[in-house]
Parts: sequence; C-alpha cells; structure tokens
Amino acid sequence: MYYKELERLERENPELVLPDSPTQRVGSDLENSFNSVPHKYPMLSLANTYSEGELFDFDRRVREGLPPGEKVEYVAEYKIDGLSVSLLYKNGIFTTGATRGDGFTGEDVTLNVKTIRSIPLSVNDETLPEEFEVRGEVYMEKAVFEGINSERLTKGEKTFANPRNLASGTLKLLNPAEAAERPLQIFTYYFIAKSEPYGTQYENLGYLQKLGFRVNPEYRVFDNMNDVLKYCRTLEEKRDNLPYEVDGVVIKVNRFSQQEILGNIAKSPRWACAFKFKAKQATTKLKSITWQVGRTGAITPVAELEPVFLAGSTISRATLHNFDEITRKDIRSGDTVRIEKGGDVIPKVVEVVLDARPADSKPEVPPEFCPVCGTEVYKPEGEVAFYCENSECAAQIKGRIEHFASRTAMDIEGLGASITSLFVDLGYLKTYADIYKLHERVEELKNMERFGQKSIDNLLAAVEKSKTNPFHRVLFALGIRFVGAGAARKLADHFGSLSRLMEATKEEITAVYEIGDSIAESVGKFFSDPHNQHTIEELRKAGVNFESQRPEEVSDNFFKGKSFVLTGTLTKYKREEAGEIILSLGGKTASSVSKNTDFVIAGESAGSKLEKALKLGVQVLSEEEFLQKLSEAGVK
Repeated sequence: MYYKELERLERENPELVLPDSPTQRVGSDLENSFNSVPHKYPMLSLANTYSEGELFDFDRRVREGLPPGEKVEYVAEYKIDGLSVSLLYKNGIFTTGATRGDGFTGEDVTLNVKTIRSIPLSVNDETLPEEFEVRGEVYMEKAVFEGINSERLTKGEKTFANPRNLASGTLKLLNPAEAAERPLQIFTYYFIAKSEPYGTQYENLGYLQKLGFRVNPEYRVFDNMNDVLKYCRTLEEKRDNLPYEVDGVVIKVNRFSQQEILGNIAKSPRWACAFKFKAKQATTKLKSITWQVGRTGAITPVAELEPVFLAGSTISRATLHNFDEITRKDIRSGDTVRIEKGGDVIPKVVEVVLDARPADSKPEVPPEFCPVCGTEVYKPEGEVAFYCENSECAAQIKGRIEHFASRTAMDIEGLGASITSLFVDLGYLKTYADIYKLHERVEELKNMERFGQKSIDNLLAAVEKSKTNPFHRVLFALGIRFVGAGAARKLADHFGSLSRLMEATKEEITAVYEIGDSIAESVGKFFSDPHNQHTIEELRKAGVNFESQRPEEVSDNFFKGKSFVLTGTLTKYKREEAGEIILSLGGKTASSVSKNTDFVIAGESAGSKLEKALKLGVQVLSEEEFLQKLSEAGVK
C-alpha cells in the first residue's frame, strides 16, 4: 500500500524522486546500454589450488615474502559460484554497478544490480568516507534456478545449464524489469576506500555487516595453514546442503599491511588463493554412444546418459572426445559410468564401474559412415578424428554457417545456433552466400512464430552490417582448415585481397611470416574447390568485403620492422591486445622464438620461450620496458 502511494507521489512530483527511493530499483530498459566502466582498483582474479600440497606451498610463499618472524593470520571464506561485481557509492548513495570484465574495465550493469533487493541503495554511517566501493559475488539460489527451469520446461523452452550462467545472463539483460523477475542475491566480501577504518580482512567483513551489506556467515580467522585446511574440509562437507552453489574456499592473508607487502602478480594477488573443492561426481548409466558432425566434418563421440543431477544441472550427455579416448577407458554402451563436470562446467566421463558391466557387453567400434548424411568416413594418418568428406552434409553446413556468423567472425547477431539450424532445415541456408539473400524471405519469416517485425529488421540489419567487416575477419569466417584468426590476419595483411590470395602458389603462401605447409596446403585445397569458388563469387556479388584497407604509413618508431614474441602474463594488456598494438606500430609478432626474433617481451610466469630467448641471445624486454617503449612511440 505504502509503495503504491510512493509511486503516485513521485509521478505527481518528479522533482522529489531520490536516487535511493525503492521505486528506483527497476529502471527503464532504454537506459541500459552496458557502457564500459574502468575500475579505480583492479578486480583481480585468484590463483587456484587443488591439493593440500599446493595450499602449503602458498603458505610457504607468503611467509617467505614477509619479514622474518612475522606472525601470519588467514581468513577463510566460502567461494560463491557466481560473478563478481563492483558497487560504487558516493555520499552514501549507490551510483554504479559494474562487472569484473578483464579486471581493469567492466560493464555498467547498474540498473540490473538495483533489482537485487539485498543491496542497499543508500548507506548511513558516521564513519563512511565520501566515496567507497564494495565488492561482492552475485548469485542465484538453487531453488530459484530450479523454479525458472521448471517453468521453461512447461513452456517447451530451453533450460539454463546452471545457476551461475543464469545469474550472469540475468545481470546482462537489457530490460531491468525482466531482470527483476529473476531474483538474484549477493554476498559482499570487500570494502574499499582511500582511508579504511580497520586493518584486517576479518574487520572488513564485520564492517560490511555493520553497514547493512550481506556477508556470508561462514568466515573464520586462523593462525596456521593446518587449521585452514581442516576448515576447508568442513566447508566442503556442508556444500551440498547450502541453498546456493559454492566451488571452494577463498583464503586471504588477514592483515592489510601484509597484503601490501606481498603485492600482486599479473592479475592475481600474492596474498590470496582459492582452494577448489573436488569436482562433484555422479554415477549413471550410459545408454548409448552417438556421433556428431562438426563444421570441418570431424565426427565426435557423445555419451547419451540416463539423466542425472550434478553440480546444479541435469546431465544427459557428456563428451567422449574421440575414439582413442573410448578405447583407453574401455567405455561401452550399457556401462555404468562416473561423470563429473570439468571445471564444474563441461560434463565428462571419468571412468567405468566395471563391477556393474553387463555380461553381454561388447567393445565399441568406430563409425563407418557419417551419422547425418551416410557418406563413408575416413581417418587421416596421424590424426585421432574420423571425418565426413561430404561438404553438403547438413551437420557441416550448420556448423560452418554458425562459425561464419559468430561474434569473432562476421558477428551477425540473431543468427545463432538454433536459428541457423532452423534455417538450414527449412532450406533457407545452404551456403554462406544464402545469408545475404535472407531479405528475399521476409514474408516467410513473418509467418514464423519466433519472428516479429523487430526481430526480422534486427537480423537483416546485422547481415547488412557484416558486409563491412575487415577482410581478415571475412577470411577467418570462411572456415578454412588450420586458418585461425591470427593466420587470417597475417594472410590478409600480406596479400591484401582475396583475389591475390586465391592466385598465390604454395611457395608464396609459406613465404608469409609464421605460415607453414599445412596452412598453405589447406588454403590451396579450399580455393581449388569449385563449390567454394562459386560461394565466394556469390559473396562478392552480395558486397562482402574481400580487400584489406591500405594501411596508413607508420612513422618511424622502436617497433617498426621488428619481430616480437610475447610470453608470460602482462598486467596492463592481454597478450592479444599487446600484439595488436605492435602490429599497428609496424612491428611483427610470432608465437615461437627463433634466431629471427628481435625481442621477447616477458611478463609474469614466462616459461620456455624466455629460456629459449636467453639461449639464443635474443634481447628480452620486461613489461615495464615494453610499456616505456610504447609510451615513446605515442601509445598512452
């Protein structure tokens, strides 16, 4: 009643609406554009430990990194299986919610974060600084997740894989009202400000509770790693009875002054780690082994299982990787098997329960014919996969078009796996070129249940926009075997156009830096196929870009004309980003060190490439030296 009255008063007196009003928890979807938000304090990820030995190694490194004889305390807290967010408050009012992103820049999800009712929109306390930040983990409770999936099953809709994925998807919905219908929760774990009213993580958590933030109650402080480990085992035993998913315990050096001494490496702190619980396992029956066909024609075995609930979702299928894996583990149809989720995500068969094997069990045999089109399969020498060579195979067509339209290739939003599969089944799509003829099927699309006018307009706009993609992305989208995004860029930059690449000899292709025989042979085979030639001509007629823009002349700088190899983890850039910058400055990048390498740029945890560089006498740049050279070249 009071809420309705407040809504009426605010409608009549909009100048009285306060940012922390309860009515502001659900905003307009027009405001939610997910702009980038730079983090004032980096949101670091945690190094994982999986065994007692690794945990004691962490303890040893901590003690070695501190002054001799210093007492060390650890705080142990549940590792909630959700997604990290940053909550920024100014003058006690919540102003910005952001995802972790790459640790340095996240996405603005303020409107959706406001729908989480356990997050205070305002905080009042005389100890508060003018501006502060709260870190937390957003999650969805198991019961809510199961309820949403049950409702979707009733409607015949696809269910979500696990609570974490659903929570992540909810936080990034464009419509906050829709997000509000999927109740999210949060546990906060860190208060950050210029001047902090405490000196330890334990006090930090207590202060958050005092301010009204939700903190997971299962946190304790210990003065030795043996007791930490015992507590980890205790928490692991309780995990299945919790109303939310957890996947480990976060262990932090308690005293902030010691955290500062220990510092960080790359994107992880030296003063904290995550002790991961053992992957959950379940036992079920393997009903049969089926074979699925990918875009390259590779045929992969899949275990069809009696449905079993495991780690937040019902599992009915699991990958078997290849026939060699089936032979190695002696997996057979009818077996009882133990399964687990690799990284708590991808289901896999761990082992067979041999005592439960049926007496009439027989070893599996590899496929002789493609399960989709019936073409005889072949197995290349030296490879583990079997292949279907029929390029007209429906499964390959679906896989190729899905790859072509994917975000890293042509980025055609609205043409995902399910829509692609539907369009192939209806005969709308047989080649890449058919994508650019979808505008001729508008009337047919209007008569389909899943397509309103807005959906059609958005899809056709995305198709049209894809024509302007740079040539290297188009080349990658064509799906030539062995030609990944990096190789596609090198080929596009070297030859400048598809016409020149199609006319190139094997020798001319292998002359391109880091392009070897297998790529050259694959490129030659692809472009000599009449079917591919016809598709390319159709794409050309549709207006797809097959030429690189002539690069602007790069002024002289340290990087121009030199070859670089990146190794280890960089703090400021991902290796791919650093490589892009080097290319933009006229330099070259390579994946391996040779006598032709001019410099190796070594970040944290640099390994064999650094060792090889030192043996060959190749000059090594630290990240600090690399950043200095970038600054001198005009990169800020």
